[in-house]
Amino acid sequence: MGFDKDLQSIQEVRDLVARAKEAQKIFATFDQARIDRIVEEIARACAAQAEPLAKMAVEETGFGIWQDKVLKNLLGSTMTYEAIKDMKTIGILREDPVNKIIEVGTPVGVVAALIPSTNPTSTVMYKTLISLKAGNGIVISPHPGAKNSILATYNVIIDAARRAGVPDGLINCITIPTMQGTDALIKNRSIGMILATGGEAMVRAAYSSGNPALGVGPGNGPAYIEKSANIPVAIKHIMDSKTFDNGTICASEQSIVTERCIADRVIDELKKQGAYFLNEAETKQVSGFIMRANGTMNPAIVGKSVQRVAEMTGITVPAGTRVLVSPQTTVGRDNPYSREKLCPILAFYVEDNWEKACERCVELLQNEGVGHTMTIHSENEAVIREFALKKPVMRLLVNTPGALGGVGATTGLLPALTLGCGAVGGSATGDNVSPLNLINIRRVAYGIKELSDLRAASPVSAPAAPAYSAGGTVTAQDVEAIARAVIARIGLK
Repeated sequence: MGFDKDLQSIQEVRDLVARAKEAQKIFATFDQARIDRIVEEIARACAAQAEPLAKMAVEETGFGIWQDKVLKNLLGSTMTYEAIKDMKTIGILREDPVNKIIEVGTPVGVVAALIPSTNPTSTVMYKTLISLKAGNGIVISPHPGAKNSILATYNVIIDAARRAGVPDGLINCITIPTMQGTDALIKNRSIGMILATGGEAMVRAAYSSGNPALGVGPGNGPAYIEKSANIPVAIKHIMDSKTFDNGTICASEQSIVTERCIADRVIDELKKQGAYFLNEAETKQVSGFIMRANGTMNPAIVGKSVQRVAEMTGITVPAGTRVLVSPQTTVGRDNPYSREKLCPILAFYVEDNWEKACERCVELLQNEGVGHTMTIHSENEAVIREFALKKPVMRLLVNTPGALGGVGATTGLLPALTLGCGAVGGSATGDNVSPLNLINIRRVAYGIKELSDLRAASPVSAPAAPAYSAGGTVTAQDVEAIARAVIARIGLK
C-alpha cells in the first residue's frame, strides 16, 4: 500500500508540474496590470478566510495559538500584498539612457513551494502571492501533518484565481504528499525555482536537487540585553515574541544574553512578566524532551504552551507562567537549551561585559542558526553598530520582538515567511524573500564604445593593424600587408 501511494504521489507530481508549465506559458503573456489584479483578488480572498483557516491549522497540527495564526494569515495575505503591489516585475523594469541598458523582468517558470507544518496556511498564501506576482506558476507540496489545512487554503486561492482569470493549471497542490513525491518535485527538470521552508534535511535536499533553490535553515537567535536598554520594554518584547503562536516562528528568540551588571534587574523583570526559572533538576528533566535521540527537535513540544510542556515533562509551574527559562553556561550540539526550540523555552546567559556577550552570541549562532536572525536591546548606537558589523546574521533586529520583527510585521523589512540566511548560513540569499527573488533580469545592452576607443584609453600600445581595403574584397596589397605584419610579429626577416 505504501509503495502504491509513493508511485501515485510521484505520478501526481509529474502531472501537476506539466500542467503548471503549460499554464505558465500563457500567464507569461499577461501584462503587469493584469497580474496585479489577480494577486489582489487572491490576497483579498485569503484575508477573508484568515480566521477559519487559522483554527483549522491549530486543530490539525496541534501547533500554536489560532488567534496568532490569524495574524500570520494576514501577514501572508494582506501585508504581503501591500508590500509587493507596486513592485515592477514584468516587462521593462528600468532603462538607463546614459549607459544604454534596458532591464527586462522574466519569470523563472514554475515554483516548487515546500510548506512547513508550523506555519502552513500563511506560508501557502505568501508563496502563492509572490510566485504569481513574478509571473510564475506554482506547485505546492504540503507537509503531511498539515495536509488538510493546506489544501483548504489552496481551495480558497484557486477559487479566487479562477474568478480573476488565471489560466487553468497555473496553481497546483499535491493531494498525496509523500517524501518520494516531494523528491520528485524538487528534482523535476521543469522546476524553475524551489522555495524550501522547513527542516534542515529538506532544505539540504532542495539545494542538492540540481534545480535553483532558495532555502531557509533553522533559527537560533539570541536576544542580547545591553546595559543601556530599557529593561521592562526589552523583556516585554522578548516575552511577546516567544509566546506569539507559542514560539513557532523561526526568527523568535531562543536565548537571552545579558551583562552581569544588570543581570539581577533582568531576572526580576522576567519573573514579573511571567518567566519561570527552572532549577537544576527541572532543567535536566525538561532537557530530555527538547531534542530526540537523533539530535533533531522533538515535534511533541513544538508550538505547545508552557502549561502543556510542564504537563509533558512532569514539572509544576505557577499559574500565569508564560515562558520557561533555564540558566546556562555552555553552548554545544549536546546542550538542547543552546539550540532552536520552537516553543516557549529560553536559555539564559550572563556575561561580564558587552564584548563577552558579543562572543557568546556568535557562539550560539555558530552552534545553530548562523545567518538567520538575532535581536539586540540597547540605546547605545555604537554598540548596535558594532554588533551590525560583526554578527553572522542577515537580520539584526533592534528593540523589537524577534518573531514579529524578522518577518517584517514590526519592522520595515519586507513581510515574508521565507527568511534567507545568506552564504554563511548555506542559503542562496539573505533576503526576506519577495517576488524580486523569483524573476530573472534580462539586460539589453547597446554598444557605446568601439575597439579603437578602448585601445586609445589603454596604457599599452596596440600592435599596428594592417590596412585593409574597404569594400570587402581582399587585394594583393592586403595580402602583402598581412604577410609583413605576421613576419614582423614572429621575428622573421
